[in-house]
Parts: sequence; structure tokens; C-alpha cells
Amino acid sequence: MGLVTCDIAVSLDGFVAGPHQSAELPMGEGVDGRLHSWMVEQREENASELEAITAAGAFIMGRNMFGPIRGAWEGSWKGWWGPNPPYHGPVFVLTHHAREPLAMDGGTTFTFVTDGIDAALDRARAAAGTGAVSICGGAQTINQYLVVDAIDELRVHLAPVILGAGERLFDGVGPKSFEQAGARQTGLVTHLNYRARR
Repeated sequence: MGLVTCDIAVSLDGFVAGPHQSAELPMGEGVDGRLHSWMVEQREENASELEAITAAGAFIMGRNMFGPIRGAWEGSWKGWWGPNPPYHGPVFVLTHHAREPLAMDGGTTFTFVTDGIDAALDRARAAAGTGAVSICGGAQTINQYLVVDAIDELRVHLAPVILGAGERLFDGVGPKSFEQAGARQTGLVTHLNYRARR
């Protein structure tokens, strides 16, 4: 069984998205791409970290990361990423509302899981085989997996911005111990890798 990993871009004050996320503002108010500018403007300098983000055998994300729709599914929303999402593998989306699996170009299939984080992790592990399972986000989903000590390797991509409000990483997680596994910086981000100490 592979590791459970998590890559997440975070502001200096601990937010992974701003407040009031919507179709017009997918990362919330006040973000304007600043958390993720290193992925675009310094793509070559951060190539190894970018490759690691999508190297897992299966992925888990929360409903809010998949899209702005709340409540029952309406319309034909297929995610933020266009017809060929970057995952190229099975993605399990946590939701309270059932939906048929959604197959996309490039090998990505979104499967909607209504029976909680444990069920999603079991399904992702089965799909990944010996590969890693990546907990993609958002903050609430990551925090739930941190609470139950399910994340083996936490890779925080610290952007030199302050958001002031929004979705905060580590809210409600409680005391945890990690050991430093690596650190590297480029002009727009500091990559901090931690392994869980259990």
C-alpha cells in the first residue's frame, strides 16, 4: 500500500482559499491567483514539485474543490479543469449528494462518494494499488484526514502572501507531530515537506 500524501498551497497566514468562493472567483475573494502563481510563472523552477502533485495513483477532493455548486447537483458541471483534468486517474469527490461517475479525457474519472472520508480513502487505496493516494483539498477535506492521522506526507507550498480570511488549513485539527522531510524555495514559493510522526 502506498503513502497518503497531500500537496497544498498556503498563504503566510494559513489560508488555502479566500472567502466567498464562486464560479466567478474559484479561489475566493482577494486571491487573484497569488497562491498559485509559482505554478505558472515559475513552472520550470518548480517542475519537480508540480510533477509530484499529480504523480499519485488516485486522488481525493472535497465537493468545494470540485466546483462552486452547493446542495443537489444541477446542470452539467464537470470541474474547473476543462475536458482534460490534470489527474489522469481516479478522483474520489466527497459529497452528500449522489451523482453518477464522470469520465473525462486523459483518463480522469470523478467518482462521487457519499459515505464519508473512510470510504473514500478505502476506494482510493484500492484504485491506487501500490501507488500513493493524494488528498487534494480543500482545507476542510485535508483537515478531516489530518484529524484521523491518515496523511503520511504533508507537502505545504507556502506563498509569500497574506489573505486575511478564508478557508484555513489546520482549523480544528488539534495537536500533531511531524518531522521535516525537506525544504526548498524559489522566488514565489517555499516548499516544505513533512512526514507524520506516529
